[in-house]
Amino acid sequence: MLHHISGLRDWGNIAAIAGWPRTTRAHTHAHVLEIAGRQKSLNFAPGTRWSYSNTGFNLAAIVVSRVGGMSFAEFTRTRIFAPLGMTHTSWRDDYTRVVKNRAVAYDERRDGFHIDMPFENVHGNGGLLTTVGDLLKWNENFTTPVVGDAAFVAGQQQVGRFNDGRPLDYAFGLYNHTYKGVRQVDHSGSTAGYRAHLARYPDQRVSVAVLCNVSSGGATEALHAVADLYLAGHAKEAAPPQSAYTLTAADIDRTAGLYRNVATGVPLTIARTSGGLRVERGQADGLTPPRGQALAATDAAHFVTGSGQRWEFDGRGGGRVTDSLGSVDVYQRVEPVRPGADQLRELAGTYASDEAETVLTVSASGESLVIKRRPDTVLKLTPVYADAFEAPQLGLVIFRRDGGRVTGLSVSQDRVWDLRFVRENAAGRSTSQARLRSSSFGAPRAQN
Repeated sequence: MLHHISGLRDWGNIAAIAGWPRTTRAHTHAHVLEIAGRQKSLNFAPGTRWSYSNTGFNLAAIVVSRVGGMSFAEFTRTRIFAPLGMTHTSWRDDYTRVVKNRAVAYDERRDGFHIDMPFENVHGNGGLLTTVGDLLKWNENFTTPVVGDAAFVAGQQQVGRFNDGRPLDYAFGLYNHTYKGVRQVDHSGSTAGYRAHLARYPDQRVSVAVLCNVSSGGATEALHAVADLYLAGHAKEAAPPQSAYTLTAADIDRTAGLYRNVATGVPLTIARTSGGLRVERGQADGLTPPRGQALAATDAAHFVTGSGQRWEFDGRGGGRVTDSLGSVDVYQRVEPVRPGADQLRELAGTYASDEAETVLTVSASGESLVIKRRPDTVLKLTPVYADAFEAPQLGLVIFRRDGGRVTGLSVSQDRVWDLRFVRENAAGRSTSQARLRSSSFGAPRAQN
């Protein structure tokens, strides 16, 4: 759970699919348990993939409270914060509690600033009320341990491994990678209008903590700007990979186009540039490259990116990407679609999910398709490829068929993969779950 390879869906994303994004409802750990307990499937078989999930952190905090015989807030206060002298640190386990000197969070909108405070009691995944000074005391414990010993803090920074032995770049709540060639141990986070980033550069004995109380605050950018000052002479920007092969027009024609992830259905575009190719979109599975990464060609079919991914295209509409950790995703080329009115009407109907405890109503009007969700949300669906649509604030929506008949749909986001909804028939009853499961898209889903 702490390495994010459990396959557990993120409870907050499920709540958002149901129409209650985090900070719009007073969620508690009881809600986390209740939402997690309703899930019939995992994102993937444990230990096979990586996907950030707050659910794991929250469950770990609940385990600590049960085993420790006290609240997680009290346990961490007595065992960690007090010994480290972190006198200005506590958990937001009661969002109504008055906290001295607390900075109010804001969201910058077109008409000005609005208060954007989190009112939820879920914590452990975040919700830490603290200061820059206290965070630096926390980081100092990795160099001069007060809580635990050298072996303990080394264990905290030990990265996890997949089932096949491949290492992650993620330890126990800590990313372990490099910044401009310098070893960096860090983590960022955000809730409502708050933005934060804490980083440590162990080889240079440098730590930087940035806390922002506005949603437009660039915590990561500010952190790296400060780090650059103290890492001068050590941090050097790596040159982007250069193509060792000049692509021909035929090479570009053969490779450019729209693709879908065979396992998740998530789309991405290999777009043409001036004499080359780049990845333009597709991040919902958490494994595809960031938007706008250039593909440097090593030959007509093989490419690398600045983040260490290796792409291979077979020339017949298939592609594979291997990330810097060795994880492999398989892609298949698909054609963009513009479904007509008759095709859209075929998709209209009511779709229900026990896992999300919500109903989505799909309506067609002319050549437009929308999803309606209680109480008054209307989301326009944009076609991507056959039976697949993108919806703002919802994710990728794929309609599922059995024998050509539409029997359900699934919603995929970066932290929730393939959440199923069953189509209700004219009598208001759901189609058979067994029939819906048999029409699985791509790889089989991991079951609890």
